Amino acid sequence: MANIPIAVQMYTLRAESEQDFAGTLKKVAELGFDGVEFAGYGGLPVQEVKVLIDELGLQAVACHIPLLELENNLYQVIEDLKTLGCHYVVCPYLMPNSRTEADYKALIQFLDHAGEICSNEGITLCYHNHDFELDKLSDGRMALEAIYDNTSSKHVKAELDVYWLTKAGEKPVDWMERYQNRIPLIHLKDMTLDEEGFFAELGTGGVDLESILHNGEKAGVQWWIIEQDVSRLTPFESIEISINYLKQKLEGLK
Repeated sequence: MANIPIAVQMYTLRAESEQDFAGTLKKVAELGFDGVEFAGYGGLPVQEVKVLIDELGLQAVACHIPLLELENNLYQVIEDLKTLGCHYVVCPYLMPNSRTEADYKALIQFLDHAGEICSNEGITLCYHNHDFELDKLSDGRMALEAIYDNTSSKHVKAELDVYWLTKAGEKPVDWMERYQNRIPLIHLKDMTLDEEGFFAELGTGGVDLESILHNGEKAGVQWWIIEQDVSRLTPFESIEISINYLKQKLEGLK
């Protein structure tokens, strides 16, 4: 439990990355992160990004790649990941006009197909949830259940986002138990206790983080990934609070 490494989703630091991509990665390393999950490469060639992270001792954990890019340029995406030494590619989001039942059926077919191609190349394809996938389909299942139940557990894995599961009224640990050994990546976030349920630094809100951390090893989690979509602090202040909390809790689980 305490040996699962910690990464940060670089989307959290999107404004900082736009100003100084290399400097932002340097600060991430200085805060004690083991790896990063990319959401773009700061306009740099992947070869340069690889040099940067190697110099900083950071691992490229995963890359969030838009669905359209996965559909149109999958083999180039795979080559980029190989260059980075990255083993996970994540489908991160469905646009609002792509959430009908027909869209989900097409998505499931694509994920299965793309997941097999990725697997053959040594890459693991994951699907990242928000709260809208917890809406029910006509058969009574949640869309997220259909995505995982109707795709190959060998080729399509989960990147569970505990904030969005909690926001939708779900218990993240239930999903961890149900899809045990299919969840290599987990996005750790907290949620404020007020009616707004806003994004919060780890340990400052109401998400049952202790149960999630306690069940990480059993569920087969390979990386904890800190993300804060929006913060009322500066993003660096936010992720510093979160990683300090997480390291303290993981130390206590040893």
